[in-house]
Amino acid sequence: MPASVITPPGLTLHDGVREACDRVIQLLLLNLQKLVYNRGAPSLADSPPRPVPFLDALRAHVRELCVETLRLERKRFLWQHQLLGLLAVYSAPHCATDALFFLLTLARTQEELALATQLYAVLSSCLLDLLPATVKTCVCQIHAG
Repeated sequence: MPASVITPPGLTLHDGVREACDRVIQLLLLNLQKLVYNRGAPSLADSPPRPVPFLDALRAHVRELCVETLRLERKRFLWQHQLLGLLAVYSAPHCATDALFFLLTLARTQEELALATQLYAVLSSCLLDLLPATVKTCVCQIHAG
């Protein structure tokens, strides 16, 4: 197992610790999901939707999150992919197209490329015109060099 921030080289985590961490991450993702999907679209009479500071801060790191997700490490890529989807919905439309762009252009294998199609399947149900916007982003990046 590679060393991480949590464990120095050579040490392994007890399975119970790993499972507890997985549960904590799932609970955090569930809370984020509630915050993102319960925001709704504001009308003129409503106050603006409540910000989610964690996702606001994560916006600037879409590329890094995509790179980490594409590493396909253990269970980590599953929650990273879910987090990427929540961030894309929260910060739509630009973040959604950027996330798909990075997953499409950085993928090197079919398994990695499948992450882009899975993300599109999740996002297309709640974001209109996502595919044309993503293609436009890709073409603009190609022309930019």
